[in-house]
Amino acid sequence: MRIFVAGATGALGQQLLPQLVWAGHQVTGMTRTPAKVDLIRSFGAEAAVADALDADAVAQAVARAEPEVIVHQLTALTGDFDLRHFDRTFAETNRLRTEGTDHLLAAGRAVGARRVVAQSFAGWPGPRTGGPIKTEDDPFDPDPPRAVRPTLEAIRHLEQAVTGIDWGVGIALRYGGFYGPGTSLSSDPSASMVGPLRKRQFPIVGDGGGIWSFVHIEDAATATARAIEHGDGGIYNVTDDEPAPVRDWLPELARSVGARPPRHVPRWLGRLLAGEVATVMMTEIRGASNEKARRELGWQPRFSSWRQGFAEGLG
Repeated sequence: MRIFVAGATGALGQQLLPQLVWAGHQVTGMTRTPAKVDLIRSFGAEAAVADALDADAVAQAVARAEPEVIVHQLTALTGDFDLRHFDRTFAETNRLRTEGTDHLLAAGRAVGARRVVAQSFAGWPGPRTGGPIKTEDDPFDPDPPRAVRPTLEAIRHLEQAVTGIDWGVGIALRYGGFYGPGTSLSSDPSASMVGPLRKRQFPIVGDGGGIWSFVHIEDAATATARAIEHGDGGIYNVTDDEPAPVRDWLPELARSVGARPPRHVPRWLGRLLAGEVATVMMTEIRGASNEKARRELGWQPRFSSWRQGFAEGLG
């Protein structure tokens, strides 16, 4: 198949392109940075240079590639997350999830693409009530912290726009928190989560009851490849098999990167130091079930648990 990957040089794109080329697909990777063209070509793909927020540039790039499948992996996240200013951190990514999505869909429709696969997120958007594990059928959080509302609306826009296309199959993949090579959570000393862990600046807040779902970046790419080839449309959670509370996974992560055990701080102090969003993520969010992706995509993560992944797969 002819496949067009927008966001080809991100952490997931760099894992996905080689998989698709190896499988025999004709792949074009889009970047807005001319200096990254050689990286895309090193994976065996063609390169297209375009700003995803420029509708004409996207239309021209897609028209030249004439893809059967468009893969939307666009974000503007550097890994330096400022949860105290969550709205600022995600502002550009929100534009990519709204304007960028619309540009890709318009271009895909124009060239007769048959399938669109887009990046969504399974971490915190679900409701913080009821059981600890949520499925794709659960609604979004009806009352999220104020700072995350624009990002939640951007995710909602992306999912509805992609899965609502009437000219092809639209799939939104809700990935868990990425870890592994090229992500903010890796063995690279410069990875944004590693420094604070080693300085004991990443504490367990309150009871540490917030449940996180993770996925290794290679497993996320493999699931994406399966969705490109086999998905029937709709939304899929792409996570490992073991959603877990912060109080369980954070000490294991610290051990894996050679850090001392994390400190514990009361909720009121966590809110004062890190803000409401970080506190909610530490204490209230729910995990995600991957059963649908396993069943319908035929996907099995290599690292079925973050326990194995933190020990062997940080890269």
